[in-house]
Amino acid sequence: MEVDYSARFAQDRIEIEDYLSSLFQKAPRYADLQEAMEYSLLAGGKRLRPVLTLETCRMCGGDPQKALPFACAVEMVHTYSLIHDDLPAMDDDDLRRGRPTNHKVYGEATAILAGDGLLTAAFGLLAQASVPPEAIVEAVSCLSAAAGPSGMVGGQVLDMAGEGRALTRSELELLQSLKTGALICAAAELGCIAAGSSSNQREQVRTYAQALGQAFQVRDDVLDVTSSEQELGKTIGSDRANEKSTFVTAIGLEGCEVLIETLTHQAVSALDGFAHPEFHIWLAGQMARRKH
Repeated sequence: MEVDYSARFAQDRIEIEDYLSSLFQKAPRYADLQEAMEYSLLAGGKRLRPVLTLETCRMCGGDPQKALPFACAVEMVHTYSLIHDDLPAMDDDDLRRGRPTNHKVYGEATAILAGDGLLTAAFGLLAQASVPPEAIVEAVSCLSAAAGPSGMVGGQVLDMAGEGRALTRSELELLQSLKTGALICAAAELGCIAAGSSSNQREQVRTYAQALGQAFQVRDDVLDVTSSEQELGKTIGSDRANEKSTFVTAIGLEGCEVLIETLTHQAVSALDGFAHPEFHIWLAGQMARRKH
């Protein structure tokens, strides 16, 4: 019987949304801060990263329910990065997930603190996973490396430093492997950690996620040129407005399509030997063809 992987993705999203919503059931002392955190965290989005955590755990023979705290911690880190990226000092964007950006609603100071709150709360969430203590330590190490100066933050520094000049393809690949790819890789690897995977499996998953992450970013660059704000739910053309190099400026639209196809093939090939890689194969195809 053919499995409907889009329905499975949707079911994973429901579990993730429910878990994220449950984190804010207790009224805190600082209600305005909680409201700002919820505004961005519960605004929807693709939920690619947490779904990747759950499904990688499943592919590696683990229980996805045990990976839920890891998955939602990744999404909290991702959301913090979006709040901060949208600030006037960074990309200065007004629209995110079809709504005004956090600082447009709550002001810059509260938006900064909302991002800080999500980032720090994410690491507390890792500690709540029902996995062995050594797995939690591994998870903290994995996520902190992906989010910090050797990962996402470092990528943002390179992104800002590259404004106003043409970056080479190799410079772009490094920038995006840090800014976008590092957290996608961490999401997949956290699924491995929750499942207690072998080092060999983790290496295969890492290779898959690296290719998936780069394909995701190349498609993002294409959509920034070919799509609309209504379709994407965010400001388009901001890279051009900020004089940033993209894969489109480096290799053109046709070159981007060829690269996406190559990366998708690399991602799928990395899964050889897994008993049930079907969801991940489907996901790679979806990310390659996505329209938003």
